[in-house]
Amino acid sequence: MNGKTTRTAKASPGGTEILAAVVRGAGRPFSFERLTLEAPRPDEVLVRLAACGVCHTDIGFWEAGGDGPVVLGHEGAGVVEAVGAEVRGLTPGDHVVLTIMSCGRCPACLDERPTACENFWEANFGFSRLDGSNALSGGVRGHFFGQSSFATHALASVRNAVVVPRDLPLELLAPLGCGFQTGAGTVLNSLAVRPGQSLLVLGTGSVGLAAVMAGRLAGADPILAVDRVPSRLALALELGATHALESGPGLGKRIRAIAGKLDHAVDSTGVAAFMRLAGDLLRPGGSAALLSGAEGPGELPDGRRVFGVIQGDAVPWRFIPQLVDHFRAGRFPLDRLVTTLPFRDLDRAVAESLNGTIIKPVLEISPAFGAPFGVF
Repeated sequence: MNGKTTRTAKASPGGTEILAAVVRGAGRPFSFERLTLEAPRPDEVLVRLAACGVCHTDIGFWEAGGDGPVVLGHEGAGVVEAVGAEVRGLTPGDHVVLTIMSCGRCPACLDERPTACENFWEANFGFSRLDGSNALSGGVRGHFFGQSSFATHALASVRNAVVVPRDLPLELLAPLGCGFQTGAGTVLNSLAVRPGQSLLVLGTGSVGLAAVMAGRLAGADPILAVDRVPSRLALALELGATHALESGPGLGKRIRAIAGKLDHAVDSTGVAAFMRLAGDLLRPGGSAALLSGAEGPGELPDGRRVFGVIQGDAVPWRFIPQLVDHFRAGRFPLDRLVTTLPFRDLDRAVAESLNGTIIKPVLEISPAFGAPFGVF
């Protein structure tokens, strides 16, 4: 979209006029389009997005193109504008971070294990509500992670909208919904790292650096960070790593010389050689978490465990407020990772995330909750 408009969104019983970044082909520039978003159903909330992080999962779906036009975005943060009649615990004016969706009905959900939801794939990657319906107009599909937050407004639910303090910047809190939750949760929940245990973090993007910060919170020692980008390794040292190593020949031997056999490892790269290395470097009984979607072999004969992790095994409505408290106290300085860009610069955010220029790009969608279309 070229030019500038000050036109505001129009809400009505029939829906809300929104501006959304639509994927209309694999790897093609995002198409900024006016669409209509249905009014919230009884169990839904309407959120005006202030910001949304750009995650590599978004980029992967953008590269693939999806099946027809879709709206991505799953690290949204904003202000609740309207709530359905059955919604409890959320009210208009609440500031919220949007996160993973879960069905709320299966045994895992009833046991408060949303990352193990039996309908996790459909709820997050099905581009529809679980009943198959879609809230967007014009044949465009939304509901990515139960939100589709590359837009001025999104529908969400009490299961994936977490209330956060109103005095903290939403553009900083937005990535807590996925990337920061995944990295930190893997260390604190999935691996349950204890003080004095060794931790290796392979890859120091936003997820890996969140794991480094969580390692410091847990009292891990040593904390070894591995990457190919010197600037990211320097930042890892500032955020809690005790050692920073550039990837390359002899990496395994260099790690052994520092830490011997490891208690824990986190791979955020998805590179097969690194995933194997994470398991090979463990002591008997040690654990390695794979964050790329790979499942891993599970438990090995000597007690080592190499396994896939989803969203750091977090219960978002409990874990995100804990991370917010750590941020407020200076123990989880997530602001060191975030670079904000205007919503219109989404294509640039993707490009600079891919080339490593930006660690965690966050789109400012409706700054100060002003006219959402005025950002163009």
